[in-house]
Parts: sequence; structure tokens; C-alpha cells
Amino acid sequence: MPDTLADTRYELAVANRILGHEGVLDAFGHVSLRHPGDPGRYLLPRSRSPELIEPADILEFTLDSAPVVPPTVQLYSERVIHGEIYKARPDVMAVCHHHSPAVMPFCITGEPLVPVFHLGATIGAEVPFWDSLDEFGDTNLLVVKPEEGASLARALGRHSVVLMRRHGATVVGADLRELVFRSIFSCLNAVYLSEGRKMGRVGPLTPGEIEMAGAINKIPSVPLRTWEYWATRLAKRGGMPPRPAATAAARKGSSSGPRPRAQAARSGSRKAKSKRSRQR
Repeated sequence: MPDTLADTRYELAVANRILGHEGVLDAFGHVSLRHPGDPGRYLLPRSRSPELIEPADILEFTLDSAPVVPPTVQLYSERVIHGEIYKARPDVMAVCHHHSPAVMPFCITGEPLVPVFHLGATIGAEVPFWDSLDEFGDTNLLVVKPEEGASLARALGRHSVVLMRRHGATVVGADLRELVFRSIFSCLNAVYLSEGRKMGRVGPLTPGEIEMAGAINKIPSVPLRTWEYWATRLAKRGGMPPRPAATAAARKGSSSGPRPRAQAARSGSRKAKSKRSRQR
């Protein structure tokens, strides 16, 4: 897990890129993380496509979604989604908003998204449906006002995923790796549900299965294993973000520390032999 704020920014950049690489995010969508040292703030990148996010792109915001430092770059217009959820849910440490093709049919039709396989249990027994039209009438469907974000947070309630009418989905997690796990497997669950219905009747998991499978998915080794897998896939494609300069320098310094005694002795022996050779 990250030891410093720089490492946290790096991991958040990796999360953005993983979710882009795995098809949850495209040119749009965003991922945030509650500030590890100040629960009244959160970290969110500047407005940029997720697969391009670097640690330097990540900014700090208050829970009112105001930037802590006056920005010189474009910000996400829908950042109130994150701020209002962090206000309403002290247990939430990470948030993802996306428009994955896997979930969009459910957002368009209003058909329930239910868990249909063991890893899909991460979405919980119920996925609520939020319709901005109910409270705000005709809009451009973007969630840009604090009251809209607060309404979405109320619809989310104590759940882990909320669908947004004709827009997308918002997912929350107790930490960043759980969030990535839930975001990816909720989309895969949606794919399997849609494909299964083409073949015939689909039965969801029972309440007991959801509870027991969901508990297994929260064992720390599970999101760690999947994070390593997705990060390796991203790295093989050459998609990992650049390391912060300070972190890279520190690691380089640690790798060029004092040489072992045996290595120093061998070096001294070579120098002595070279000197004797020149004297001859």
C-alpha cells in the first residue's frame, strides 16, 4: 500500500489507467480517492482522459469540490459526484464514475442489474436507479450542481453501485483496490447478465450466496491479486504512468548505496593488479 502522498497519487493514476485499459472508462469518466491524511478532502485528476493520467495531474479538493489550490488547468465538471458522496458516506474512500458499454443498456432500459456469478456479488443484492428527471426536470444529464450530486448520493444510500438514467454508473469502495475490483466485475456481471438473457431465463444469486460470495471478495488477498493482474496487463502494454521524480530518485539512491565488502575487495584487487602491470 502507498507510504507517501506521492505514492498515493501514483496509485490513483494507475487505477485510472487500469480502468481505461479494461474498458470501464473511455475518453470520459473519472476516479477519485479520499485524501489519506485529511478525510475532509479528496484527490481527483484534472480533466483528462483516464488512460493518460499521471501523478502530476492529480489535484486536491474540499468536500465542496472546490480546488484547494487555484487551478491552472481544466477541471472535471462532474466532480460534485465525488464530493457529495464523500460527504454522505464517511466509509467511502474511493469513487468511480463511468459510462461503460456493459452497463449502459441497464441505464437506458431501467432493467435491474443483479449479481449472476460469484465475483458479481461485489455489487450487492440491490443496485439502485437514479433519474435526474425526477428532481431536476430536463437537463443535459451531467451532474454538475451540488444539489444534483447530493441527490445522487441519496439514491446510492448504503449501496455500492448506483445506475444513472441514460448516463452511466457510479461505484464506491472502501479503498482504491476494492473500487477497481468492483468497477471491473460489476461490468463483467452486466455482460454475463445481458448475454445470458439471450440464451434464456437467468436466475440471480440468492441473498445467501450474495452475502457469502461478497465476503470472500473482501478478503485482502483478492483485490491484491486482481490489482497485480490488471497492473501487469497494463505494464505489458507499456501503459504505466511515470513515477514521481522524487520517488524515482530515492529508489535510485537506495540502489547505489555502499557496495558489499566482497565487491569492494575485488575492485581493490583489480586496481592493484593494474598498478603492478603498469610498473612492469
